[in-house]
Amino acid sequence: MKGSIAWHLAGAAALAAVPSRWPWVAAALVTNHALIALAGIMPRAQILGPCRSRLAPPKGTGGRVALTFDDGPDPEVTPAVLKILEDRGVAATFFPIGQRAANHPSLVKGIAAAGHSLGNHSWSHSPAFFFHSYTRLAEEIDRSQELLEALGGKWPTHFRAPAGIRGPFLQPMLERRSLCLTAWNRRGFDTTDTQPNRVLKRLTRRMGPGDILLLHDGSSARTSEGHAVILQVLPRLLDAIEARGLTPVVLP
Repeated sequence: MKGSIAWHLAGAAALAAVPSRWPWVAAALVTNHALIALAGIMPRAQILGPCRSRLAPPKGTGGRVALTFDDGPDPEVTPAVLKILEDRGVAATFFPIGQRAANHPSLVKGIAAAGHSLGNHSWSHSPAFFFHSYTRLAEEIDRSQELLEALGGKWPTHFRAPAGIRGPFLQPMLERRSLCLTAWNRRGFDTTDTQPNRVLKRLTRRMGPGDILLLHDGSSARTSEGHAVILQVLPRLLDAIEARGLTPVVLP
């Protein structure tokens, strides 16, 4: 942000000194804004601030992967996801949308009671999140933080931007709240793809230690039979994780 401000000031100075150079100044400023926009729509980009997209290497032997679930809770899908995880003895990290958490508080309490961790995924999951003002960002983050702490008993330490898209004001706000921006490095597109086999293939292709997997217990796509894709993918994904000698963990 400091570099961008300096770039604008330099452009203004150049324009004042040589007004005829305005096309060059305009092109430079457009390029600056394009870079910021590009960095904002790339979930793992570091230009706008640090972002965790993989787990740190383990101190001991063995490999770890993190299962993360976004956009819940869903009154039909979330309990089924929790049952699958419980049967396999697996812990995961859930990023519920604040409004949905407020509508289904018992589900969020159940997630925390089962030993899973909760992360902040904003209050409304607005498609305009990139353009939110500083005040609107604070409201989106703080409302969810306070609710999740009340329901889960712990202050969430991870934030995931809606669709992984963030604006230039997000990082300073997260730092003031001791929140780690967390993305992923492997996803199955289980909100759009109705074919469980394809979703599973994307998740498991070259899956290895340190991966953070993006799944959804909310907004799950449906098969032609009307079943939530995630519920058909998750048991097979856990089989693949076990077969590769990997251990699912919550986000640290």
